[in-house]
Amino acid sequence: MSDETTPETPAQSAVEPKTESHDPAVPEAYAAFMREGWGDRELDLLPHPITSYAAARRTTLAETFPGERLVIPAGTFKVRSNDTDYRFRPETAHTYLSGNQTSDAVLVVEDGEATLYARPRSARDTDEFFRDRQYGELWVGRRPSLHEMSSSLGMPVKHIDDLPAALEPTGKTRVLRGIDAKVDGLVAPDESLDSDFARVVSELRLVKDDWEIAELQEACDITTLGFEDSVREWERVLEFGERWIDGTFYRRARAMGNELGYDSIVGSGSHATTLHWIDNTGAVTPGELLLLDMGVEGRNLYTADVTRTLPVDGTYTKLQRELYDLVYAAQQAGIDAIRPGVPFLAAHDAAMEVLAHALADMGLLPVSAEEALDKDSKVYARWTLHGTSHMLGMDVHDCGQAAPENYRDGELAEGMVLTVEPGLYFQIDDLLVPEELRGIGIRIEDDILVTADGSRNLSAGLPREASAVEEWMASLRG
Repeated sequence: MSDETTPETPAQSAVEPKTESHDPAVPEAYAAFMREGWGDRELDLLPHPITSYAAARRTTLAETFPGERLVIPAGTFKVRSNDTDYRFRPETAHTYLSGNQTSDAVLVVEDGEATLYARPRSARDTDEFFRDRQYGELWVGRRPSLHEMSSSLGMPVKHIDDLPAALEPTGKTRVLRGIDAKVDGLVAPDESLDSDFARVVSELRLVKDDWEIAELQEACDITTLGFEDSVREWERVLEFGERWIDGTFYRRARAMGNELGYDSIVGSGSHATTLHWIDNTGAVTPGELLLLDMGVEGRNLYTADVTRTLPVDGTYTKLQRELYDLVYAAQQAGIDAIRPGVPFLAAHDAAMEVLAHALADMGLLPVSAEEALDKDSKVYARWTLHGTSHMLGMDVHDCGQAAPENYRDGELAEGMVLTVEPGLYFQIDDLLVPEELRGIGIRIEDDILVTADGSRNLSAGLPREASAVEEWMASLRG
């Protein structure tokens, strides 16, 4: 393995630092004084645990496109408002194939060899070091050096300024596009090449290796702690409403993980019937249900995705429990259907079979359950709304560019991880349901690993049966 690096700062002094109009003037005397007198040190970074896995993934990718140049950017900062950027999160495929999580980097795989082009720490004899708001060490902290990245990630790392020259030679080149506009501009687009490349990169992640499964388990375990934190603070929840849980869960995600895997959904009362309610601005009212759809993204970017629907009073009413038990039965049917070789849609079909018959028994369907379940009808979906499963991994909706025949219309295989999340949603203004049902939304969601002989629930640390939920809440609320 080569630890080849290139100089940290090719012509950096000529680059104008990123500053703002309200920044104080910088006299040359001050600038010159700031460019001298600094010590230097190398960080002793351990090899990243992803190194051997990422190398094997790159080998598979290169073998899929022999003799071609493959370009996978990490992405750049995105503006939140004016001069404030969102916290950087790299493109999933880039980190999956390299382990790198720094901005502005680009992975190039060519002739079976991988090189990372990266923007390293700012040199201490340049204005960038103390003036640049986006990359300067005194503004945003020390970025790793090229040598440090190479040692940690187990591949050659060169300065990002060397990338244009590396992409100049002719030859078939595929780019993961829409991530870094500068990289897109360096290689003429070819829709057929690039879209096929995006598909393959996405499909590589369909089956998780042992390291990925461990990362997902850790994300689920931290997510369980975040749910527990929320219930322990129930008096505050009742005082401040949905916002309190939003903040409480985020605290756990930042303390033990990288971030939230997605914006938390904290839906009290009728807000639970809005599938992606992320405003989280409502009150939490005794007597109602509270839907919590939340997941922690771990430090290596694997995310959990878990939903529980809790009784605000700690005990379900008779009606709430009857509806909850229906959703629980549907979810259990979906989980029981999962094993290698069955269609991806097996869990959805099993869950909808339960819910459609329940809706028929409630007298809500305009046709029989069998007619409603016909693919040309699906009228039951007025109250179920969404699919039961999606792939899970580094993206909460993972492998999104995989071909339908390998995902939605394909079969499950050992090592895949998917959600099982049926729900019932009775909108507050739905005149086709009895008044006592209006405004009730219930979803139960778990993260399921396909095993050789069936499945394993990675999020089983959170109770989901009604009585177990009540006991769990009572134990945490004291």
